[in-house]
Amino acid sequence: MTFTLNGPVLEGTLVRLEPLDHRHAADLAVAAEEDRDTYAFTWVPTADEVGAYIDAQLARAATGRLAPYAQVSLATGRAVGATAYWEPRSWRTDDALDAIEVGFTWLARSSQGTGVNAEAKLLLFRHAFEVWDVSRVDLKTDARNDRSRAAIESVGARFEGVLRNWSRSWAPGEDGRLRDSAIYSITAAEWPQCRERLERRVRSAVPTPTLPPAPTPAPVPPLTPRR
Repeated sequence: MTFTLNGPVLEGTLVRLEPLDHRHAADLAVAAEEDRDTYAFTWVPTADEVGAYIDAQLARAATGRLAPYAQVSLATGRAVGATAYWEPRSWRTDDALDAIEVGFTWLARSSQGTGVNAEAKLLLFRHAFEVWDVSRVDLKTDARNDRSRAAIESVGARFEGVLRNWSRSWAPGEDGRLRDSAIYSITAAEWPQCRERLERRVRSAVPTPTLPPAPTPAPVPPLTPRR
């Protein structure tokens, strides 16, 4: 028996991770064009590439090596980015996972820094560690991508080093070139502390409900002295 990688719907308080589908295309086309300056080293389709992007991710999913998601904002109901489980590894037995990567992540500029990324990582990591019982989750990014590296470090992942010429470059103008990849990981032993850290970040990002103002008490008529 071989472990089958699939991605169930994962829902939090800020974001719902839905298996990527062409129904998300219109929203992702808008999200991808908000501010492309924030995507310098990341594979983010342009609006007219979104259909082909989804096709490519679904083709990878068909190989069993990828479970792609749309990140759907619960505040708006619109897809605001994408992410995925990637590269499942089973070393001890074929029917259970030992390690998984979380990658192919991007968010619309308006959703960056809002807690959506933190909660998406919380949902993905929690499912990997607590349902699939993995021993390790890893993440990687272009070694030059300071923004992405800071985001990965902020969720509690530990830097392991740089692998040179490790994967293709997604930077503009670098088609056909290889990049150095910065590698990060979280182990099962580190997960409880990482989970607590992410839960705190999500709680701090959830808007506090605004209570209606207290009703103004009715005026009390003055007492009339008795005669």
